Amino acid sequence: MQATIRDLSQYVGQEVRLGAWMYNKRSSGKIQFLQLRDGTGTIQGVLVKNQVDPAIWEEAQKLTQESSLYVWGTVREDERAPSGYEMDVTKIETIQLAEEYPIANKEHGTDFLMDHRHLWIRSSRQNAILKIRAEIVRSIRGYLDQNNFTLVDPPILTPSSAEGTTNLFHTKYFDEDAYLTQSGQLYMEAAAMAFNKVYSFGPTFRAEKSKTRRHLIEFWMIEPEMAFVDQEENMKVQEEMVSYAVQQVLANCASELKLLGRDTKALEKIQAPFPRISYDEAVELLHREGFPEFQWGEDFGAPHETKIAESFDKPVFITNYPTGIKAFYMKPDPNRPEVVLCSDMIAPEGYGEIIGGSQRIDDPELLAERFKEYDLSDEAYRWYLDLRKYGSVPHSGFGLGLERTVAWICGLEHVRETIPFPRMLNRLYP
Repeated sequence: MQATIRDLSQYVGQEVRLGAWMYNKRSSGKIQFLQLRDGTGTIQGVLVKNQVDPAIWEEAQKLTQESSLYVWGTVREDERAPSGYEMDVTKIETIQLAEEYPIANKEHGTDFLMDHRHLWIRSSRQNAILKIRAEIVRSIRGYLDQNNFTLVDPPILTPSSAEGTTNLFHTKYFDEDAYLTQSGQLYMEAAAMAFNKVYSFGPTFRAEKSKTRRHLIEFWMIEPEMAFVDQEENMKVQEEMVSYAVQQVLANCASELKLLGRDTKALEKIQAPFPRISYDEAVELLHREGFPEFQWGEDFGAPHETKIAESFDKPVFITNYPTGIKAFYMKPDPNRPEVVLCSDMIAPEGYGEIIGGSQRIDDPELLAERFKEYDLSDEAYRWYLDLRKYGSVPHSGFGLGLERTVAWICGLEHVRETIPFPRMLNRLYP
């Protein structure tokens, strides 16, 4: 019976065959303990010398770390085992005897591990992080799909910027200029006018020369957009989606969170609704809490976001930022045009902004004015203005940065562990 380690609980008392890699090995002389992994989990295989053919015993002795093999044996319950099960090995067949593995069971520097990222992701810690990432993606998409959002894929190559910045990767598109996308939002607005509620999920690129623990050059974004939805409704979707994702991780990744040493009590508190404070209130908080020099109209940096988050045990929305520090497409507050109808969701425990969202400008005349104020090309953005000319409606959306969200839920120090092959300022390999 061919099986996977994840499903061995179904085969107690039965003999099965596993395809696996040798994660580690130890011996007491008459017994070899084979630590096996197959990508779905790990298990200890117990090989007793006087119960197997001598050739099998000798073959097992030759196995090196990360050698690949087939293993036959009987599954049994064992309360002492981390998974609750062990395997009494009766036969092995080596597929490939691995060369000396560069990542030994000892401490290695971060640069060394990043140079060997293609191998490092095999380790139990990295494996746990990336499984949690997959669960977060699965749960977010599940929430959106269950709530009648349609998945729409925006282009990665674009003729212009989504936010009017210069932090773009430039390339040539035959004889035209093109850029790697920094957001699919503008295209999602077009899709929302066709499908009502939509979302995209894909890679985005920011050519910012940043080395902070929160930044990657290439990262993944979930970007929903909704027609006939105002900013208050927009925030409700955000908090429900994040709450659902956290609770799904708690339910389905308990062993991975335990391996990472994550304090799950902090995550258990993540239930909608989330607190909301205005930008004005956030500035007042900073003045009281050690940042008296912060001026109204400035954007928050990492220390400011961390200080604000310390007052809450859930993510907090900061709403209504000054118009001058936000993107051209955000709708001004009709009662106070110096601020826009927007919010940033700040994660607790010092992880900073994980979502940025807003109600979009739906007035074609105001949007045309913004093009002039931000020196945006009428030719490049004509199609975007068309969305306001042909059936404009109130609409809102947001973007969630996947890697920051994974870092927060896993309790990681740096986002570089949250993506299989991180792209950072000085790293394009492997």
